[in-house]
Amino acid sequence: MLTRDFLRTADCKTAFGDIEESLLWSAEQRASSLAATLACRPDDGPVWLFGYGSLMWNPAMEFDESCPGTLVGWHRAFCLRLTAGRGTACQPGRMLALKEGGRTTGVAYRLSEESLHDDLTLLWKREMITGCYLPSWCKLSLDDGRVVNALVFIMDPRHPLYESDTRAQTIAPLIAAASGPLGTNAQYLFSLEQELIKLGMHDDCLNELVGRVRMLQEGDKPGPEMVPGFAC
Repeated sequence: MLTRDFLRTADCKTAFGDIEESLLWSAEQRASSLAATLACRPDDGPVWLFGYGSLMWNPAMEFDESCPGTLVGWHRAFCLRLTAGRGTACQPGRMLALKEGGRTTGVAYRLSEESLHDDLTLLWKREMITGCYLPSWCKLSLDDGRVVNALVFIMDPRHPLYESDTRAQTIAPLIAAASGPLGTNAQYLFSLEQELIKLGMHDDCLNELVGRVRMLQEGDKPGPEMVPGFAC
C-alpha cells in the first residue's frame, strides 16, 4: 500500500517498476502541472479532492473532512494501460480513470491548508508519474447537500497509454493476470469493490468486471450470458 513516507522517498524511475523513459515525467514537469492547476483554482475556499479509486480506501494525505459525493458527467473506466505499479510492459493491466458521460460516486476530501502544498506535491507524484491525467476543477455534489469545487483526475484521451476499449470481456483477462511492485491488478479491483460496498455505493459495470476476474482466477471461462451488449 502506498504511504506518505513511500511517496516522499520514492524514485519514480524505479519505485513503481520499469517506466518507459519517454513517458516518465520529471519533478519539474509535475511541479509545473501542479502550479498551473492551482492557478486555475476557481475560488479561495478550501481545496477539495475527489477520490473514485484507490484514493477512496488509501488517501495517504492529510485532510480535515471527508464526505461521500457524486460527480456528474464522468464515469469510471479502466481505460489506462498499466505498465508499472500493478502491471508491467510485458504483462500490462488496466488502471482506473474517468471518461466522459454518466456519473460517478466517490469520496471528497477537504484538504488541510497547513499541509496543502506537501499533500498536493505527493499527490502529483502518485497520480502524474506519466502525466496521464488532466487535473480539473469540477462541481461535486456532496451527500449532505453541499456543492463544492473539487480537484478531479480525468483521463487524458491523447495520452499514449489511453485505451478506448473498456469492455469487461476485453479488460478482465488483463486485470486477472497483471502484477507489479505494488501488488496485483486484481487486488486493486477487489479493494475498490469492497470500499464501494462499505459505502453503500453501486456500480453495475464494476460488478460485472469483478465477477469476470474472479472467474478467470478460478480457472473458469465466462459464459455467453456474461457478454454485455455495450461498453461500460
